[in-house]
Amino acid sequence: MFSKYWFYDAILYVYALSLLFYFSDFVDANRRAKRIGAGLLVFVWILQTGFLLVRIVSHFDMTLFSRFEYWFGVSWLLVTVSLVISRFFRIEFIVFLVNVIGFGVLALNLFTNPNAKVKPAAWETTRELLIVHISLITCSFAALTIGAVFSGMYLFLHRRLKFKKWSQTLLRLPSLELIDRYAFRWVLVGMPLLALSLSVAVALIVLEGRWNYLLDWKVISSFSALAMYCVYLIQRVLLERTGWQTAQWNLVCFAFLIVNSLINPMSKFHQ
Repeated sequence: MFSKYWFYDAILYVYALSLLFYFSDFVDANRRAKRIGAGLLVFVWILQTGFLLVRIVSHFDMTLFSRFEYWFGVSWLLVTVSLVISRFFRIEFIVFLVNVIGFGVLALNLFTNPNAKVKPAAWETTRELLIVHISLITCSFAALTIGAVFSGMYLFLHRRLKFKKWSQTLLRLPSLELIDRYAFRWVLVGMPLLALSLSVAVALIVLEGRWNYLLDWKVISSFSALAMYCVYLIQRVLLERTGWQTAQWNLVCFAFLIVNSLINPMSKFHQ
């Protein structure tokens, strides 16, 4: 059943169709299905870009914004990055898995009221910093999501190889070393962006003189998430832990980040 945002529904249906073709290629190495899926994914990206631009232009001065735009932006970034991976790295499984997450984010976003906007009147003097904070955290979340997908793939492949469960599917996956390297690089992208977004958030609090927000549980938990990713880097670079151990820790960090994002409405800072 179509909602009143029929264009958004159309994006979802085309996206779902693209994933069906990608799944066909995922299961049976069907090149024709892969080409169709890739073409539909490009079309999804075009539709998403148009929809996002319309939403931004409709309140270009950023006096209004909502979680709807935030999660839609995350989904758009995941589609964008997956297309880049498909074009330059040709890792089809990552493209498929990243877009499964992107589709999930897009579908769940239907439950967010697009008209329930937040007016940042309390942050009038630092509105530009607020925009920077939102942009940085969105890009960080997308990068760390892709890093988590690579870590999940590492654990899957490691387990299959350990128990010698060979299949044609395994032959299409990159090596464990390459998967571990990609996961590490995406964390290297996402973690500095997360750190920058948190530093901007602190600047917002300080400039507005809202010192009590520094003790807000959301601020504390966000820095805890950053600390967990720092532990990941220490394990990966200094302690030289195995790929299996660092992949597990990366997924723990991402799970904490997901929980931290989902309970934003309970934070005074985000209200």
